[in-house]
Amino acid sequence: MGLEDNPFDWQFTKNGQVVVSRGGRTVTTVRGAAAAKLTAQLERADNEAAQQLLARATGNYKRGNEKRPTR
Repeated sequence: MGLEDNPFDWQFTKNGQVVVSRGGRTVTTVRGAAAAKLTAQLERADNEAAQQLLARATGNYKRGNEKRPTR
């Protein structure tokens, strides 16, 4: 299950926060200077780049040591 199958969603709040969710559940809320930076990056990113930014913001991204599931 990757970003294509289960993408992140995001919402900007009135007080400048970025609420990141996936699968209908809130994953994290980015606040302060990090939220301002993320907002600026998301506004100019395409969908694929936005998904990568959100994955990094949540800490949920590949680190190169994951194993593929065997089926």
